[in-house]
Amino acid sequence: MHPNDPILRSFVEVAPDSHFPIQNLPFGVFSTDADRAPRVGVAIGDRILDLAALEEAGLLAADPSGGRVFARRSLNPFIALGRDAWRQVRVRVSELLRHDSPILRDDPALRARALVPMAGARAHLPVEVGDYTDFYSSREHATNVGSMFRDPKNALLPNWLHLPVGYNGRASSVVVSGTPVRRPNGQTKEPTADQPSFGPSRKLDIELETAFIVGRGNALGEPIPVDEAEGHIFGMVLMNDWSARDIQQWEYVPLGPFNAKSFATSISPWVVTLDALEPFRVPGPPQDPEPLPYLRQVDKASVDLHLEVALRPDGNADATTVCRTNFRHLYWSMAQQLAHHTISGCNTRVGDLMGSGTISGPEPDSFGSLLELTWNGRNPLALAGGGERSFLEDGDEVTITGWCQGDGYRIGFGEVTGRVTPALG
Repeated sequence: MHPNDPILRSFVEVAPDSHFPIQNLPFGVFSTDADRAPRVGVAIGDRILDLAALEEAGLLAADPSGGRVFARRSLNPFIALGRDAWRQVRVRVSELLRHDSPILRDDPALRARALVPMAGARAHLPVEVGDYTDFYSSREHATNVGSMFRDPKNALLPNWLHLPVGYNGRASSVVVSGTPVRRPNGQTKEPTADQPSFGPSRKLDIELETAFIVGRGNALGEPIPVDEAEGHIFGMVLMNDWSARDIQQWEYVPLGPFNAKSFATSISPWVVTLDALEPFRVPGPPQDPEPLPYLRQVDKASVDLHLEVALRPDGNADATTVCRTNFRHLYWSMAQQLAHHTISGCNTRVGDLMGSGTISGPEPDSFGSLLELTWNGRNPLALAGGGERSFLEDGDEVTITGWCQGDGYRIGFGEVTGRVTPALG
């Protein structure tokens, strides 16, 4: 039976609105108080299946050479085995978790060791990120920003409809969900001021994004063709690319974001494979003008992935959902992003992270940043329980979540959460 079959059931109880049914099986890295060694696991319902325990028990073999790849601090050694290994492991894990499979279900000792309550586990960064690239692939977002700061009639720069715009980010500050985010200090300049000033950012913002993780690299000088690009992608995560808008506005000319974006990028702990997302593939937006041949893609290039952002002030029990949008709005696909990234001959490596850029939709409540939602602070958002926000305040907690809705089940990503802490000094 195919791991995506909607009739599959697990002996592990899974709620209908859980992000982690047996059809998903996302990979991550975790530890517990009882065993502080990070290792690889798969999410199932409200549990984590410890793949290192299954490997040790002889029930799971990923490496044909006999090496152990799951008792590791990251997914990189497993990912490096290649697409056939990813698929074989997912099939095997699905078999072991099925309601009618007795191997794990009827072994109380192994089940107690291998199925860990998610609530008592600590999530770790799932991959060692060697390089991080952030794209700018939402037409709605680029149009909003261009209208806000340039001419609304010429909101998109001349290159935008011809290539996936992007920049090289800072891999060292990619952190896992739950890591506090310190408000950055930096230079800003008020429009009426003669000189810049230094201090904490006053326009701290979020960027609702997803990201894909490179599963198979390419050699220097050898581009990845667009129709082969998805074979190089292991899976996707949710991402919040925190942004200091006032710092960015002063520093970005002529070379783009620097300190305004390098202080923190948060990602979700569970990596959802492209195979699990296959039933939810949809066409992307029409592309006009037609891209150059190396970027032309004819299949279902996007995913019907619902995304939400919630904001909860410090001390407030109520969170306010401030954005609802969908990944399918992205103009440039993951395959096009990777093909363009490597067309110059740039090499990529296992674990490289490629951000989508802010995902905004066509409606005002589908904008993926506070910059857009409040139109640069001019239209503050009303919050549940009282108060309002133009940009983030200290103590604010932001949570991004996302899922694909199937018939009676969801393929979800969990959450990526971060809480803003005060700037130094």
